[in-house]
Amino acid sequence: MLRLLAFSAAIVAGLGGPKARHASAAGAPVMVDAAIILAADVSRSIDEEEFALQRRGYADAIQSQQLIDAISTGPHGAIALAYVEWAGDGEERVVTEWAVIRNLADARAFVAGMSAAPRSYLGRTAIGTAIDFSFALFAEAAFETSRRVIDISGDGTNNQGRAVTDARDAAVGAGAVINGLAIFNKKAAAMGGYLAMHTNPPGGLAHYYRENVIGGPGAFVVQIDDFNTFGEAMMRKLVSEVAYAGQRGG
Repeated sequence: MLRLLAFSAAIVAGLGGPKARHASAAGAPVMVDAAIILAADVSRSIDEEEFALQRRGYADAIQSQQLIDAISTGPHGAIALAYVEWAGDGEERVVTEWAVIRNLADARAFVAGMSAAPRSYLGRTAIGTAIDFSFALFAEAAFETSRRVIDISGDGTNNQGRAVTDARDAAVGAGAVINGLAIFNKKAAAMGGYLAMHTNPPGGLAHYYRENVIGGPGAFVVQIDDFNTFGEAMMRKLVSEVAYAGQRGG
């Protein structure tokens, strides 16, 4: 109940409008084409090898020339990024704080902090509370933008915490967009039983994400079948998000 009240209070405080408006330390707003929270699933169905591939994939995508080129073509030539890791209910952590990315040097600085951090958790899969936690971070950022995106990557269905559809509807209703990267975890699916159903639900995980997780204007899901392709998929996803924001004028 406290979590829901806090989330509702954040919306009432002004996050529900079309733009997130924040002043820089100098008093002038920092303009970005999009503010994107990268919310990475680190639940226990993801083993250490897969976690390393996922973390490296984020690093490669953020530093890719394709993303830097996409950022440079936007009206403001800048985006804001934050990186979060999440698992079970109450297991959410900001690994890398908000940073404005304009060029490769900015991207490398962001990745350096992210790459040095240890894995945050090994719990269950609370997608709904991860969405709530991520949405609240928009209130802490020093930027102005009309495109606020929560990027949820994961390998399983919601199995703890707040109902994911309730969290999705609240965030989307307050002006955020939620996109998804659904990872088919072959190792977990091959184990059978509950783990197979959790990671490969009826219709597939991408279908589950489309029906339950994503929402907002232009929302989409990217599906991958191997952690080895995570970086390429994340790069394409980020480029698409930045390009969409640029077309809308930030």
